[in-house]
Amino acid sequence: MRTEFKNVAVDETRRMLLRTSLFGALATFVGGNVAGCGGSSGGGSKSGGAIITGGTPSPTGAQPFGPLQAADANGLRLPAGFTSRIVARSGTTPAPGSGYSWHAAPDGGASFAAPDGGWIYVSNSEVSNRQGGVGALRFDASGQLIDAYSILDGTSRNCAGGPTPWGTWLSCEETDDGNVWECDPFGGFIPARLPALGAYNHEAAAVDPDSGTVYLSEDKGDGRFYRFIPDGLTLDGRPDLTTGVLQVAEVIDGEEGRVRWHDVPDPSGAMVATRAQVAASTPFNRGEGLWYDSGIVYMATTADNRIWAYDVPSGEITVLYDGEALADPVLRKVDNLTVSPRGDIFVAEDGDDMQLVALTVNGDIEPVVQVVGHDDSEVTGPAFDPSGTRLYFSSQKGATG
Repeated sequence: MRTEFKNVAVDETRRMLLRTSLFGALATFVGGNVAGCGGSSGGGSKSGGAIITGGTPSPTGAQPFGPLQAADANGLRLPAGFTSRIVARSGTTPAPGSGYSWHAAPDGGASFAAPDGGWIYVSNSEVSNRQGGVGALRFDASGQLIDAYSILDGTSRNCAGGPTPWGTWLSCEETDDGNVWECDPFGGFIPARLPALGAYNHEAAAVDPDSGTVYLSEDKGDGRFYRFIPDGLTLDGRPDLTTGVLQVAEVIDGEEGRVRWHDVPDPSGAMVATRAQVAASTPFNRGEGLWYDSGIVYMATTADNRIWAYDVPSGEITVLYDGEALADPVLRKVDNLTVSPRGDIFVAEDGDDMQLVALTVNGDIEPVVQVVGHDDSEVTGPAFDPSGTRLYFSSQKGATG
């Protein structure tokens, strides 16, 4: 029983809406909504991110965001009624007095509520040769930036990751022997490497709050879809991610349908690559963004432009969005994603025309922001603040690429 749901009927209705209107009738293309943080790929190029603020999202029956307007002073095309601001740029100090220079190549991110009513936005740094890590921006209750600092350094190609229900950030290394690191957004403990979650080309992580199971994607052309089941709890009662079973998915009904999970014999991948250890496992074409919401794990596969939905209770996976099946899709090169408080899926484009696009609960596909003049960049790290009225994101490589 999934005791976290207050209204299971509403939850099932939303799932059915998504499946029937997005998968069955991809014909309505409307307007849009979004926001971000800044960054660059290094080499001196600077990029700006932004926050887009608007009204509190309506839980049901909301109207489309509306068409994108001309670019604002920050180079963002937004719907009418939304505003933006740049909160950080790579190579500069976003919070005076903090001493922290915002990192290069910002990628996956998430926000975390603070006890004082403010929040923290964390952002990975996808830089190689142990020059990556995770930076954090601290905001007060009014949304003003008051601090910036590192919560992880000395790692490589920290791509995406995912927040945990107990308030930590899982940062994933996108290298052949990459690890997952558990970090404290408040900087309260030393980051912990989690070898039990496997050593491979990690991309993103999403946690089921009921069971503590961690779902994991792999950014390879023949990457796999994984889950990690913890053995038990830590002394403070949260799932213990240091010990458990790593499993890999096999879709047994063809391209979509029921999933069978197989134990991975050697999560370290020391002798045989993790994805090659179970012959029956199903390849996914560059698994990237992951997000858990209301019993569903959403996964983006960039190379075939698809969004998948794995239904945890039923154990079935389906294609929710298939851009390759459309003559002129609004959403291309799907990558990082998140889910709004209303249930819309916000998907960042890895290049293309640099948009954040919403797959809405009404069945619409709406660009919600477009970054102008960053043609060789990608949109990364979409994350709502705890109130759901601000959305952060980055332009990873800036205007120069």
